[in-house]
Amino acid sequence: MHFTSNPIIIEYLAFINNPDFPCVAARAAVARQHITCLVTDSMACPKDDREILQFLYNFVQVYRSAKDLFHSAAIIFKGPQSMDEEIFDKLMWQRLQGVSNLDAANYNYDKRVDANPASPDFSFSIMEEAFFIIGMHPGSSRHARSFQYPTLTFNPHAQFEQLRVTNNYTKMQSIVRKRDMVYSGSVNPMLTDFGKVSEVHQYSGRQYDKDWSCPIKIHHGKT
Repeated sequence: MHFTSNPIIIEYLAFINNPDFPCVAARAAVARQHITCLVTDSMACPKDDREILQFLYNFVQVYRSAKDLFHSAAIIFKGPQSMDEEIFDKLMWQRLQGVSNLDAANYNYDKRVDANPASPDFSFSIMEEAFFIIGMHPGSSRHARSFQYPTLTFNPHAQFEQLRVTNNYTKMQSIVRKRDMVYSGSVNPMLTDFGKVSEVHQYSGRQYDKDWSCPIKIHHGKT
């Protein structure tokens, strides 16, 4: 990511770069200028889905040629700026559904992960690259996610696998959870280890009940 004069992007990077922000990987990405940002209009409108998809395609192409870790792509929506966790969750899945449908016309699903949202091995796929997504919005009950603009940050799943190979993932996870305890007063109850339950429970930051099922439908390979 290069220098930007966009005040919304500057606010987003400053939010993450707070010394107390719990995610050390995100702070490392800011320090290395490895977060690429797109500011778009309302999260409630599908008109920017194609622009979002192209932005992610461009990110994937750059990321795949990178030699180091901690790269992320953030889509920051200008609105709505007033929402609760249920509304954000609904709009998040609408946008992910729209972008996924467009991607399905161009690419297969990343074969390294499962396309079934109920699977413990699920990850969201764009351009055959799996992503773990972090949602932020002003109505979040989690302090670390209560950014004033609705935001979806896409983190390449392969980065976490690289950390596992070098035995650094568990150590980093422990550090983040301890920092989150201090920053937010508790550890996010939706946090689980990859491979135990589907990661879709972690995307929006909302605490789901046991009857919730992910609304996204994956159409890759069917179009």
